[in-house]
Amino acid sequence: MSEQVQKQTLMLTGATGQIGKVLTPHLADTYHLVVVDKDLSELDKDLSNKVKKVECNLSDPKQTKDLLKDIDYVVHLAGDPRPDADFYDSLLDANFKVTFNLFKEAVETKSVERVIFASSIHAVGGYPLDTQVNVDMIPRPADLYGVSKVYAEVLASHFAFKHQKTFIGIRIGGFDGIEGESETLENLIKYLSPRDMCHLVDRCLNASLKKPFLLVNGVSDNTYKRLDIQEARETIQYEPQDNAFEQYGLFEKITDNIGNIK
Repeated sequence: MSEQVQKQTLMLTGATGQIGKVLTPHLADTYHLVVVDKDLSELDKDLSNKVKKVECNLSDPKQTKDLLKDIDYVVHLAGDPRPDADFYDSLLDANFKVTFNLFKEAVETKSVERVIFASSIHAVGGYPLDTQVNVDMIPRPADLYGVSKVYAEVLASHFAFKHQKTFIGIRIGGFDGIEGESETLENLIKYLSPRDMCHLVDRCLNASLKKPFLLVNGVSDNTYKRLDIQEARETIQYEPQDNAFEQYGLFEKITDNIGNIK
């Protein structure tokens, strides 16, 4: 049997976003990749022959009906990631309706084996910066975007246990570059590198789980970590390789001024 036949099919939402632009070429090498979004005009042209493109409005349940037919895995990144996003103007459709429609379709589609979705550090952003947050702590969002991610987590848990279909949420840390004015302790402790993000998604897709729902924290192996990644290490064998403090040569600079959190 050829390698082409053996490949499974994965649907990715949010392919043109910051994280999606990194994950799309990574996943296209392993899976038959289907990318879905309202507008895919910004998709890298070099990927055109590697992926199947589907443009639709995921907030419309009529357009998500049967969307996941013959899909094995779903990686859901789409949404409005702005901390100051307005509930009615954006979050209601982009983060609440889209997530519900996609998750509901996933549990109603027999072929779908697993859903990986992007939660966020914003789900616990209300904790003080000197508190390392683990996945068992009560969510404490500091903004409505964080609230939308807590919603995604509990919705996934509901569908996972009710329908016995696997959902894994990743509380993604800081995926932005941290250079110049961004070189603050707050950004270093939440940093998640592109390489570690790809590895984390790979582990979420392939790890064997004892329960249908799992929530993991996603940051790199930074000297100090805003999020505790022990659950990810033990449950899905996440082994991050990067450390923001070493990568940006700022360990001594930051530790000399560790009390001056910006």
